[in-house]
Amino acid sequence: MVYRNLFKRVIDFILAFLMFIILFPIFLVLFVALSIHHGGSPFFSQARPGLGNKTFQILKFKTMKELVDDRGNLLSDADRITKFGKFVRNSSLDEIPQLINVLKGEMSLVGPRPLLDEYVHLYSNEQARRHEVKPGVTGWAQVNGRNAISWDAKFKYDVWYVDNLSFLLDLRILFQTLFNVMLGKGVTQKGHVSMERFNGSPSAGLRK
Repeated sequence: MVYRNLFKRVIDFILAFLMFIILFPIFLVLFVALSIHHGGSPFFSQARPGLGNKTFQILKFKTMKELVDDRGNLLSDADRITKFGKFVRNSSLDEIPQLINVLKGEMSLVGPRPLLDEYVHLYSNEQARRHEVKPGVTGWAQVNGRNAISWDAKFKYDVWYVDNLSFLLDLRILFQTLFNVMLGKGVTQKGHVSMERFNGSPSAGLRK
């Protein structure tokens, strides 16, 4: 409990600060390149639920164009992602701005990934436990398949992490994440550019 309530935040801040300094040259190059590539802001910002379902703005580098159909609706991810964007996403470089979220205390380096705000009401009571800790840049579900696993499996991994959170587990996840990123493992789900939408788990029941 001491690690969860105190030392985890201290370690998050120190590591995120050091990582941002080390990655700053890459951050700067991507900032300029994506600003030119998208003809505007290189950042993607979106409201996501964090600890206790408190909403914050997650930061990422943009990997998709804002392309719409004749009715003004966004095209599919597959139609909007660019070749450069696909490289940035597959190499996980789009996640670098989230170090700012960690420094601000909105995220942790390790924890359940922050999902869309609209998913919250679809969680079962058990699945909702993922919000008992801060969301992470990486997590137990990410090193066990990331976007290549089912939603049910992802939530089971998230809740298992909440129940077993420790310094050694976080360290293991960070090293495994580095290994997976180098190999490009589990970046996308088969048949999808990104993770398919979550529509609830019929067998799990809704939250009460």
